[in-house]
Amino acid sequence: MQKGKARNMFSGGNTSKGFYSRFDDIIRPEEARRIFLIKGGPGTGKSTLMKNISEIMNDQGYDTELMHCSSDSKSLDGMVVPELRVALIDGTAPHVTDPKVPGAVDEIINLGEYWSEESLAGSRTEIMKINNEIKVFFQRAYRYLKAAYHIYEDSSALYGSALNRAGLSSIAGDFTGMLFDMLPPAERPGRHRCLYASAITPDGLVNYVDDLMTLDNIYVFEGFPGSGTDIVLERIKVAAVERGFDVEAFYCGFDPDKLEHLIIPELNTAFSTAVKYHSTDACAIKKVDFRELLDDRAIPGLGPELDYNGHEFDRLLDKAVEMISNAKKLHDELEACYIPHMDFEGVKKKQDETVQRILGYA
Repeated sequence: MQKGKARNMFSGGNTSKGFYSRFDDIIRPEEARRIFLIKGGPGTGKSTLMKNISEIMNDQGYDTELMHCSSDSKSLDGMVVPELRVALIDGTAPHVTDPKVPGAVDEIINLGEYWSEESLAGSRTEIMKINNEIKVFFQRAYRYLKAAYHIYEDSSALYGSALNRAGLSSIAGDFTGMLFDMLPPAERPGRHRCLYASAITPDGLVNYVDDLMTLDNIYVFEGFPGSGTDIVLERIKVAAVERGFDVEAFYCGFDPDKLEHLIIPELNTAFSTAVKYHSTDACAIKKVDFRELLDDRAIPGLGPELDYNGHEFDRLLDKAVEMISNAKKLHDELEACYIPHMDFEGVKKKQDETVQRILGYA
């Protein structure tokens, strides 16, 4: 039996618009056989349970998708077994998820059944204090990211003033024509699934772009603030969906409205945006440098302002990471409050039971 592979991504992000969840796109109820929503506190074993089940399913030959946590990229917020249409999802704050189709599709795994309430009661004051301190650090992080976004907007406007918009439209037309001109609109439009390939985490900027760029036909767009790579990708996405193709759309971990990577599985084709903060080592069949759309005469005069903006943006981004890192250290303390009071043997039995439930859908 060939071992299955794990595919990594993020389902939520610490963004310039605060915590931005795309948990609804981990798996949709109408497409799922079973969704297990895991409830419980920090340190109760939610992530470990999902990691263990993913490894077991890989050993059984099933591919899995791992949804990493943007506030701790080593932890999981979700796990999907696509072939079986089964998912496990962390249903706790800040991405509280409750059953949408209770019983018929969704069910709750309550790890709170395995803690000692009597023992935890003695840590009540400390737990509440740490929770409040974590909240403050995240609020500060999001303020720094919001400030960085205003600088990013200014850089986008400066670059945009020198951008050849007609050239941008031409690139979009070339790709949509190449991929879709011979195909009529479909009776049923395709579906688009929106997630993240990268995130701002306690360890800095983390991305799984290379993990996702595994198709045969990969196109890389080399971009910069305001380059319009997202506009071209959105046009390709819309054209694909109109012609009945399902797509995976991966948005920016800093600006959650900006499309950065697009995968069209049925066409064995993917598009990836390469910028200062992330790129791909995948073998591209074509690279498009959007800097070629800039007016060379205008850029030299903008250089000092763009350099200043870039420096200030990085300073604010570093400060936001520092705040998220501080929150992570406190979260570790919070986990330490729970771990001694957990019955992990009981959690292990629940894990084994859940594995058998999942394999029952094979």
